[in-house]
Amino acid sequence: MAFECDGAQLVGTLDDAAGSTGLLLVTGGNETRAGAFSGQARLAATIAKAGYPVFRFDRRGVGDSEGYNMGFRHSQDDIAAALEAFRTARPGLSRVAALGNCDAASALMLACGAGADALVLSNPWTYENAEADAAPPPEAIRARYWQKLKNPREVWRLLTGGVDIGKLVRGLRAASGPTAAPSGLADEMAQGLDKFGGKVRILVAGADRTGQAFLSGWDRKDPRLSIRIDADHAYSGDEDQQWFVEQVLAALADE
Repeated sequence: MAFECDGAQLVGTLDDAAGSTGLLLVTGGNETRAGAFSGQARLAATIAKAGYPVFRFDRRGVGDSEGYNMGFRHSQDDIAAALEAFRTARPGLSRVAALGNCDAASALMLACGAGADALVLSNPWTYENAEADAAPPPEAIRARYWQKLKNPREVWRLLTGGVDIGKLVRGLRAASGPTAAPSGLADEMAQGLDKFGGKVRILVAGADRTGQAFLSGWDRKDPRLSIRIDADHAYSGDEDQQWFVEQVLAALADE
C-alpha cells in the first residue's frame, strides 16, 4: 500500500493477522522492506502466522518509495508516517511495537521511539563513519571471552586442544587495551531512548562486531538487555533465528 511522507509517496506491505498488537519493521541500511535475502518478508510471515499483524516499508529514496534517501539519522518522519499508515490500515490496533536491527535500531533510539508503544532494538549501530572498519573495542573482546569461559563447552574445547592458541593469544593481547570512550552517536541514542516511556528489549548478537561495539559503551546490567553469545548480525543460524523470533513474540505479548 502507498502512503505519504513530506510530499513523497512511500510504499509498505501489510502482513495481516487478527491480533490487536502489531509489529512495525524498520529496515536498516539501504535495504528494501523485503530485507536481505528476503529476511524481513520471512520474519513478517512468521510473526503474522502467530497472530500479530506486521507492517514493513521502504523509507524515502529506497526500494519502491519516492524521495531522497537521507540516511537513518534523518528517518524519523518516515518511521512516524509508516506507523500512522499501519494504524490507519488496521484501526483496531491498540498497541504497536517497532523492531529495528543495526542502524534501524539506532534510528528508533534517536527518534525516541517515533510514536511506537514498545521497542525491540537489535545490534544498534554506534560507529562514527570510518570507525566501522576498526577492530572490535577491547572491552567487547574481554566480555566475549568472559562469556565463553562461563560456557562449559568452550572450556572443554580449550582443555582438549580445540582452540587455536595463536588466535587466542592475539585476542588476549587485543583485550588488554584501554576502554574506548562512547561515540557521540551512542550518546545521542542513549539520550533518545531515555525519553521513551514504553517497554524496551535490546538484543545483541555476541559474534557481531556491530553488537560488540554497542556493548562496549552500554551497561551490561541493563535488565532490558539480552545477548545471544555466538549469533551473527542476522541471527542466521537456525537456533539463533528461533531465539530471535521468540524474543520478538515475547515483546509483542508483553503488555
